[in-house]
Amino acid sequence: MRILALDSSGLVASVAVVEKDGEETSTIAEYTVNYKKTHSQTLLPMLDEIAHMTELDLNTVDAIAVAGGPGSFTGLRIGSATAKGLGLALKKPLIHIPTLEGLAYNLWGTDKIVCPIMDARRGQVYTGIYEFDGNELRVLEDQMAVSIEELGEKLKQYSRPVVFLGDGVPVFRKRLVTEIMPESDLHFAPASMNRQRAASVGSLAIRYYEEGKAETAVEHQPDYLRVSQAERERAERERAKQEAR
Repeated sequence: MRILALDSSGLVASVAVVEKDGEETSTIAEYTVNYKKTHSQTLLPMLDEIAHMTELDLNTVDAIAVAGGPGSFTGLRIGSATAKGLGLALKKPLIHIPTLEGLAYNLWGTDKIVCPIMDARRGQVYTGIYEFDGNELRVLEDQMAVSIEELGEKLKQYSRPVVFLGDGVPVFRKRLVTEIMPESDLHFAPASMNRQRAASVGSLAIRYYEEGKAETAVEHQPDYLRVSQAERERAERERAKQEAR
């Protein structure tokens, strides 16, 4: 089984090819960039480079996995459009991987609670709460957009060590340690594991694929979790108009 995986849900753009042969899963190639360029500039050139370097015939992939949200609205749209275009052109199914599950999968095998956090602005984080049970990633609390204070209260209820990762860590690390969870056993993932990786998306997608969790390119839609800033501002203008009448 061969999966082409894409992740442009956050600041990082990442493309990977992951294969499973028997019981063994391996990453054939991964190209990840965390730099000041838009994903529309990087994603397809990265895919082209991987295909060239590995002599990959895209027709040989079984499915296309994409980090489907939440995350950057623009990044999700770019990733979704790229995956849908490939799926339609190649006539391949898509596998929608929740962004936070893909992030959590970076820490496969840990005995701690895994809590990815992405800075959602407006005082909130995109997050979820996970643990590993043997080889399985278990969802303790599904993806959500909440304040960092509310997340802290949820985590305290488990009374277990927690490891954080994601672009929300630099924003909230100090508050988590000194204000929100000062009595808790907190850990933070190393640089090699603390951002989105398409190899993790692809590895998790193999499990999804084996469980029949695939969709067509036409069916796929990103999961934004909340409305965009433009939609919020439009709604506020409409409310102001109604109140002025």
